[in-house]
Amino acid sequence: MKNTLKMLPLLALCSVAQSNELDNLINTSTDIVNQIDRGVKLVGAATEYSYAGSGLSDGTLSSTAHISTEQLDAYNNALSSFAVNYMPYGDVQTVLELKADTELDLMNDAIGTFTEVVVDMISVQEVATKVVEAESPQEEAEVQEFVAQNQEVLTISQDDVDTYNQSIDDIETHANNASAFLAVASNKEAVTFLEQGAENNNTTAEQATVSYSAGNQWVQMSWANTNNASAVYLNGQSYGLDMYFSEADILTAGSESEFYLSSPLAMQNHNCYMYGECE
Repeated sequence: MKNTLKMLPLLALCSVAQSNELDNLINTSTDIVNQIDRGVKLVGAATEYSYAGSGLSDGTLSSTAHISTEQLDAYNNALSSFAVNYMPYGDVQTVLELKADTELDLMNDAIGTFTEVVVDMISVQEVATKVVEAESPQEEAEVQEFVAQNQEVLTISQDDVDTYNQSIDDIETHANNASAFLAVASNKEAVTFLEQGAENNNTTAEQATVSYSAGNQWVQMSWANTNNASAVYLNGQSYGLDMYFSEADILTAGSESEFYLSSPLAMQNHNCYMYGECE
């Protein structure tokens, strides 16, 4: 999540920079065109009133048609930047990264929901611990008394279970989407392939519909105003992108994650956070 927070402003700046390439050239060239237009009008007026002796200016109007050094530099810089940096068919990498940002935001929202409901449900850990540790009928009777006295607090509602199940589904979905988009965005060959798709369909990456399909195992860009699409496989068929991990690998990564190791939500940390029983 730390990386996500750092990434967002950088991607926003990248997107703005791309759109500004065109806007800057439009604005700076228009400024000079307007000055030239004004100059042509003043010259036209001069040809009219000078031959006819019919009018005078105050002698300063010509300066209002001057092109300033600032305007000249702004135009030339915009021209140079546009020639080198502008992408007429859009910026595929940035589009994918921004899509990933959206998915990361949705994932973090789902993590917030997950966290809240697990806090409400985590009392089940205390019940499980007491039951497992009860080694005699007397200790079992003590557990029964504890449960009887605290049954309302210890009971888990169906609403909580539904929220838990939905939130963890949402987290997996948005995490997979974000990972898929970022993997393709960081692969130069895949980006070049998708850029060619935009050019072939005479549209831009920003107008494309971008999606990840777990069933097809690809990231697809559907091109605006066409029935065409370009897809990059994530199962080893395209550009070395082999993204799918085994369940064991994923659970191992989770058990080693900062979220699991430091969170009071993790069952091995529950007693430490709740009762101070820390090693």
